[in-house]
Amino acid sequence: MRRRLVRISKYLARHLRHDPGRIGLTLDPAGWVPVEELLSAAAAHGFPITPAELAQVVESNDKRRYVIEDGRIRASQGHTVPVELGLPPAEPPDLLYHGTVGRLLATIRREGLRPMGRHHVHLSPDRDTAVRVGARRGPPVVLVVRAGAMHADGHVFHRSANGVWLTGHVPPPYLAP
Repeated sequence: MRRRLVRISKYLARHLRHDPGRIGLTLDPAGWVPVEELLSAAAAHGFPITPAELAQVVESNDKRRYVIEDGRIRASQGHTVPVELGLPPAEPPDLLYHGTVGRLLATIRREGLRPMGRHHVHLSPDRDTAVRVGARRGPPVVLVVRAGAMHADGHVFHRSANGVWLTGHVPPPYLAP
């Protein structure tokens, strides 16, 4: 059952964050799609999901990647397709964390943290979460971001529904040594 839920979560990520058109979905400007449309599209493309499975994935996902409201679902953040999540600017804590892998450190130290194909750089509120994020691609390295200083210097931050902090770019001077 656990493997099935992981497969569903990855399927949702692909189609709610990166490629909704692949299964005929159209996200609204804020990234929402009716749950029934998602379930119908998934079934029509050979990956049926029951409403109970969908609810379990949304409720049990350790990173709370998805939100269901008013019969609609969306990914909390991490989109590569155009969406406007409508998150207000927020004052971050003094320090935030970013999990990565060692092979990327030289580039990050030179260019800072960039969103790559996403809309924002994702930052974690605690070191443990950053370790889990970084470990997805190999032995993790956790970078400390001086978010309070960035904010004081005019950089804008947002906080997603699942507690992930978002910003456009973290320049190298804001990465703690």
